[in-house]
Amino acid sequence: MTATAKTVDKGSEGSGGDGHNENSVAPGDPLLSVRGLTIDLPGDPGQRGLVEDVSFDLHRKRSLALIGESGCGKSLTAMAILRLLPPAMSLRAGSVVFDGVDLARASERRLRRLRGGPVGIVFQEPMSSLNPTATVGDQIAEARQIHFGERRATALAKAAELLDRVGIPNAKQRVKAYPHELSGGMQQRVMIAAGIACNPKLIIADEPTTALDVTIQAEILELLRDLQRDLDLAVMLVTHDLGVVADFCDDVVVMYAGHVVERTSIDGLFYQPRHPYSSALLAAVPQVGNPRTRLNVIPGRVPPAGRFPAGCRFQPRCAHDAGGPCAQPQKETEFADGHTTRCCRVADGSLTLEGVARA
Repeated sequence: MTATAKTVDKGSEGSGGDGHNENSVAPGDPLLSVRGLTIDLPGDPGQRGLVEDVSFDLHRKRSLALIGESGCGKSLTAMAILRLLPPAMSLRAGSVVFDGVDLARASERRLRRLRGGPVGIVFQEPMSSLNPTATVGDQIAEARQIHFGERRATALAKAAELLDRVGIPNAKQRVKAYPHELSGGMQQRVMIAAGIACNPKLIIADEPTTALDVTIQAEILELLRDLQRDLDLAVMLVTHDLGVVADFCDDVVVMYAGHVVERTSIDGLFYQPRHPYSSALLAAVPQVGNPRTRLNVIPGRVPPAGRFPAGCRFQPRCAHDAGGPCAQPQKETEFADGHTTRCCRVADGSLTLEGVARA
């Protein structure tokens, strides 16, 4: 390991309050900066640290993926950005600075102006997220009526334009359709149209290609790529599909059991992973052109919240477990190239991992 490593400073930098000047952010600063995000589930018994000490940056016009197995805290992290957590959960610590405003401390009124406006959201499973009793046109138009004060007729005309922009044929007629009258791929396009309805700077897309066949997945990713280019969007993509990540994203945050275990560029992840969990995820991806080969698996499963190991949370499943040092709480370490990892063995140079080249 030739890169110099240092412990990451987790100070809550850039945390503007509710009255912070949104125009004070320098052009080179991140559009979204998350520092030390920690989510608890209070109660008896309570579960502390469902998501703990999560930090990352997302810059303008770039795409960032949150990856990991189910139960690692990806969706909770994404929903915490706009404080859309389930009522029982609480944001215990951290800052979430979007365009100079700390959303973790912003008023509910300020958040309502941001949700669906400067920050668009594409939720999981459009059939569950769309209102079955309202037409898709009204559901898209609603955001423009709220944020821009447009009249219903004007907003519906814009909704038809948006449906056409996301590739839905006969858009002027489709605005009158109900969700159940559309295919899964079209429903996902409606969700994307709603997400971009108010000219956002950031789109948070939670598993936007889940349950779609590979052809429709490719079309949705191409649509997001075109919109990102045309609208100068930053995109946060929550997914467990490494193929989607490799095809679409610039940067990646690997999460395991509520911790960020690695932050890097896409090339850094695929060619030089620096956490055993990231390496294990890559090894578990089936390789095209190698039939009848044994598929690698990660033994065990993600520990449930409240039962996380005291040391490295990946230790019970790790093929590189070294006992003593791995049984201690792990600090996030940053290398000279900006790549970070939460593994003491990689940080001290005693463990080097191999990547898997992208096709």
